Amino acid sequence: MNRTFRPLLQHSRLLLRPALAIRSLSSSSSSSSSPTKQPPTYYQLFPTTLPYGPPPRGSFDLDPRALRQEFFKLQQLTHPDVISDPSLKRRAEAGSAYLNHAYSTLLSPLLRAQYILRLRGVDVEDETMRLDDEGLLMEVLAAREEIEETETETGLVPLRTVNDARIGESLRRLERAFAEDDLGMAKAETVKLRYWVNIRESLDAWEKGKPVVLVH
Repeated sequence: MNRTFRPLLQHSRLLLRPALAIRSLSSSSSSSSSPTKQPPTYYQLFPTTLPYGPPPRGSFDLDPRALRQEFFKLQQLTHPDVISDPSLKRRAEAGSAYLNHAYSTLLSPLLRAQYILRLRGVDVEDETMRLDDEGLLMEVLAAREEIEETETETGLVPLRTVNDARIGESLRRLERAFAEDDLGMAKAETVKLRYWVNIRESLDAWEKGKPVVLVH
């Protein structure tokens, strides 16, 4: 057997575990009296690209190209179309869906940060994950108004440049927070990043006169 694919085949077996739902590892269902086997973490599915796992042992940052290459290799090995046994095929379909969700989550810095926080028991959906910095809130509202008042696509260029810088700064702060295992700072920066990503999406979906809706 090709040495390159041997470890991939070993890890592909993880994907054939029943993955009946994409759920957080800190779900309240884990407290049920009946024991359930936890699915592998998203990091465990990509041992070549992410050998050290999530922060603080591993880095928050990752190589998107390497992740994509490993994803495609795993996808080829575990795709339901290559499984002939009906019972294994159903499990492969669940595993393939789990793999796809893991890849899309890790590829997005925002979703990755939220996922890491979930792994550490931080509820990213609770009310404290809202923006409570008045100065930052005013900056977000001002950015929304600037988009709404823009008359042409050319006018969006400087707004994109400013917002890209905001996102870059948030990512640098997140990298530092996770490296230092500062979950409080990581949580706060994830909230900020969520707003700046929302502004970026509003810029991408811009239409003259169209109102900008902020996602909280």
